[in-house]
Amino acid sequence: MDRRNLRGYGDNPPAVRWPNGAQLAVSLVVNVEEGAELSIADGDERNESIHEIREEVINAVDLCMETHFAYGTRAGYRRIADAFDAYGVKATYSCCGRAAQRSPWLVRDAVTRGHEASCHGWRWETMARKTKEQEREIIAKTQTAVSDAAGVPAIGWHTRSTSSLDTRGLIVSHGSFLYDSDAYDDDIPYVLKVGDTDHIVLPYAFDTNDMRFQPGGGFIQAADFTTYCAGAFDRLWREGEKAPRMMSVGLHLRIIGRPARIGGLEALLETMTKRGGVWFATRSEIAHYWRSAVGLEPWRSRAAGAQG
Repeated sequence: MDRRNLRGYGDNPPAVRWPNGAQLAVSLVVNVEEGAELSIADGDERNESIHEIREEVINAVDLCMETHFAYGTRAGYRRIADAFDAYGVKATYSCCGRAAQRSPWLVRDAVTRGHEASCHGWRWETMARKTKEQEREIIAKTQTAVSDAAGVPAIGWHTRSTSSLDTRGLIVSHGSFLYDSDAYDDDIPYVLKVGDTDHIVLPYAFDTNDMRFQPGGGFIQAADFTTYCAGAFDRLWREGEKAPRMMSVGLHLRIIGRPARIGGLEALLETMTKRGGVWFATRSEIAHYWRSAVGLEPWRSRAAGAQG
């Protein structure tokens, strides 16, 4: 049997309506990676090569790269958090474990404002080429670090770039995770059977994402982000008249939080919040709702009895 499902729901999407009859669920995701980027100064094997420019400093400390990342926590976070407050929307802060450990104040502040804290790996890196035991350790210590910083359990997972063939099974066996976002293949949540567990997958998106401001990504002006994301929003909202739709908007503290870019997020929020029939929700809220809507039992953490 082919492990890949290239058809999806096809012509038979589930008959699910979002709360209060909303046509579209909007998931704002803020990636918190600052302090978790690879850095020789932190004892890592190499430096991160992607920031405001593309340059890898080899075999030497890269303070330029580190300070580009630090901008996100020092300045970008407050602009983004204030924009969410101004428009009354909720988001999911997808946190690397090492970033949460270094900036617990940020994670706790986001949760205090009504947002969700979820897991984004220990360091900002792919799971490709990790051993199963390495992944198991990464998942466990990330969930602990993010939960400790947030003051509430983190129940979502998203790997940078690609997960491995083992990642999802390890997440489910850990017992603490309601959902993962390690997929980019749909505009609707779906359920996968992982062993004996019905597991929720919330697809993510790289196109409606501020990372396209990075070199070669195509976004230059703040309006580029607004225009592109608003186009996706309008299309998905119209399709939501007939079938459920979910839109993910990917954000980064050090990217959209820059003074010349934050207006793009504010303009997008202005557009989306003026439209009726939209549910702004955290990813945990969407995952819980989807389980119920498709007739699954309410999810409960099995972490206390999980073998990890």
